[in-house]
Amino acid sequence: MVYTTALPFGHGVPVMSEDESVMEMIGKYFSQFKSPSRRGSVESCDETDYNSPFSTVANLEAGLDYGEKQDITQQIERCLTEAKASTLHCQVLLLPHHMTTRVGQDVVRSSADEPCGLRGASIKVYVQGKDVLKSVGSICPDPSVTPTFELSVIFKADERDGWPSLKRIFDTNKVLKLRPEYRLVKRKLYSSASPVIHDFS
Repeated sequence: MVYTTALPFGHGVPVMSEDESVMEMIGKYFSQFKSPSRRGSVESCDETDYNSPFSTVANLEAGLDYGEKQDITQQIERCLTEAKASTLHCQVLLLPHHMTTRVGQDVVRSSADEPCGLRGASIKVYVQGKDVLKSVGSICPDPSVTPTFELSVIFKADERDGWPSLKRIFDTNKVLKLRPEYRLVKRKLYSSASPVIHDFS
């Protein structure tokens, strides 16, 4: 894989605290479903294959609102960059090339069948490491709309590198890699329906 440094992104959205109940719900579903295995430095690498339950590579862009996709992609990037030092304890965060763009596409697609579309979403962003799930931010696409569903975006740390050890938390050269695989958990609010889980690779 070839890694390239991404550019810094303006002012990010603030990282909001998560309710323990949400973390508990996500953790519970993680135990049931298992998938294979830019401020400062957020980096990326090329991936030729992209498997999405919503589309094929050939029609990936079809029907997407470019403005929505671009905006949600930038907000996801801000969540990751702002969490590097405080939550992820790393100076450099590596992720597959165009990964946040692909995540943004799938977030928009998974919102398409909702009454208010993406505007009705409450988006939570997490990074899953070995035996730990860390909240790195929240996104509200349209604060004027009451959310009707929640989307949890779960990135996965590369366990071959592991999570930064306590003795290296203050090592400014510490690098954390994210895997190409990620997960979306969609939960309808005000409904007893079970969350829907999509795994991507």
